Amino acid sequence: MNVFVFDIETVPDVASARKLWQIDGLDDRDVANIMFSKRQQETDGRSDFLRHHLHKIVAISAVLRIDDRLTVWSLGEVDSPEEELIRRFFEGIERFTPVLVSWNGGGFDLPVLHYRTLQHGISAPRYWDTGSDDPSFRYNNYLGRFHWRHIDLMDVISGYQGRAVAPLDEIASLLGYPGKMGMSGKDVWRHYLDGDVGAIRDYCETDVLNTYLVYLSFERMRGHLLEPQFDAELQRLRAYLTDANQAHFAQFLSAWPLAAAVNESGAA
Repeated sequence: MNVFVFDIETVPDVASARKLWQIDGLDDRDVANIMFSKRQQETDGRSDFLRHHLHKIVAISAVLRIDDRLTVWSLGEVDSPEEELIRRFFEGIERFTPVLVSWNGGGFDLPVLHYRTLQHGISAPRYWDTGSDDPSFRYNNYLGRFHWRHIDLMDVISGYQGRAVAPLDEIASLLGYPGKMGMSGKDVWRHYLDGDVGAIRDYCETDVLNTYLVYLSFERMRGHLLEPQFDAELQRLRAYLTDANQAHFAQFLSAWPLAAAVNESGAA
């Protein structure tokens, strides 16, 4: 089975805000502040988190598991435009028809991708198929909430109960995985304004690594991975991250053994 675990990072879509609200003469930071203020007004001060159609994608990171291959990377290059990132995402689906795995992908990542794909005029027939092209997609496609071509781990593990959902960082940490390491989604906009897209991509990759590790635990829980297979997948990932010789992967690995040791001693 081909498995494609993914995560996106976004920033305020200031170009759309300028168009929607006829904002002229302000820099990106000031336009974004207007966007945040408007959102706070809409939510009576409860949140400044922007609505899905006002996000711009600046990173898409993935773990791809195919046959004996494992790859962890961010799509495109640091300076790739949003359109290229999205196009590559859907080209992967067209090529491999993988099981998509996410954390809150149904509630955030995929709706944002839908809006941005629509805006860029990108075609993604395999993703949108519900059985008209491939009959096997009629009862198991990427769009059905209770289907299995897209597994939103947050949704599934919480039993599809909004009051039972939990943050990825906390679940990963409870399972003995690194979780967040010094950066969060709230820092993405600042790094983007500073021109540090590389840091955003590194952060996104560690987030998708946590998601992949939770997915492996989920597969063990539902009996799709026996204990020796589960252990082998963990060792495969450790070996990949070690061989990659990248600073953020080394940091992830350094946090992983300590967390795992704490988890194992607690379980004992």
